[in-house]
Amino acid sequence: MSQRAIEIIERARREGRKVLLEPEAKTICSFYNVPVTVFDVAKSSEEAVEKAKRIGFPVVMKIISPDIIHKSDVGGVFVNVKNEEEVITTYNKIVENVKQAVPKARIYGILIQEMAPQGVETIVGGIRDPQFGPTIMFGLGGIFVEILKDVSFRIAPVDKDEALEMIQEIKGYPILQGYRGYYKADIGSLVDIIMKVSNMLMDLPISQLDLNPVFVYEEGKGAKVIDARVVLE
Repeated sequence: MSQRAIEIIERARREGRKVLLEPEAKTICSFYNVPVTVFDVAKSSEEAVEKAKRIGFPVVMKIISPDIIHKSDVGGVFVNVKNEEEVITTYNKIVENVKQAVPKARIYGILIQEMAPQGVETIVGGIRDPQFGPTIMFGLGGIFVEILKDVSFRIAPVDKDEALEMIQEIKGYPILQGYRGYYKADIGSLVDIIMKVSNMLMDLPISQLDLNPVFVYEEGKGAKVIDARVVLE
C-alpha cells in the first residue's frame, strides 16, 4: 500500500471531499506505476506559462475545482493550447467561464497537461460492489461503452491471464487486433494497467474509479491515462 496515496486520501477527507481532484487521482495512479499524462498545477497565468513550457507545447488546460464534475460543460477545458500567449488567454478564459457558470465554485488552480497523441480509446474502471467487493471493468471507449455497453468485469485481485481474458472477451476486441485499418494495439500495456488498477482497488478505500479515456498505442508503444476520476468510500 502506498503511504503517499493514503496521505492524499486523508487530506481530501479532512476537507470533506469524497471525489478526488484530477491531479490527486493521477498522482495516486502514478504511485502504482499506471502511466498517466505529464501534468502540473498552476495557480496563476504566469505559473501556467512556466509549467506549459516545461511540459512542452501543445498542452491541455482544465479547471481544478471540487465543485465541478463535468468540466467541459462549464467551459473549463481547452485543448491544443499552442504557445505562451494562448496559455495566458486560456487561463483567464477558464476562470471567467467557471465564475459565470458556477459563481460559488472553489477554484484550486488550472491543470496543465501534455497533449497526448490520439490512440484507440479504452476505459479501465473499478467499483466496490456491496456483494463481490472490488470489481474491475474494461471496455473500448467512446460510443462502444456509451451505446453498446461493450465491457467486461472481473472480481479483484486480477492476475495477468484474467486481465488478458477481460480484453479478449469484449465484442470490440478485433479493433485492438488491427481490424480494418486500425493498428495492432499494445495489449500488454492494457493488461499491465488492469492489474495495477486491481492492486489500487485492493489497497485503497476507493468506491469508484474511472480511467477514461486510456489511449492505447501501437504494439510496443504503450498506453496512457488521459483522465482519471476517483470516488472515495
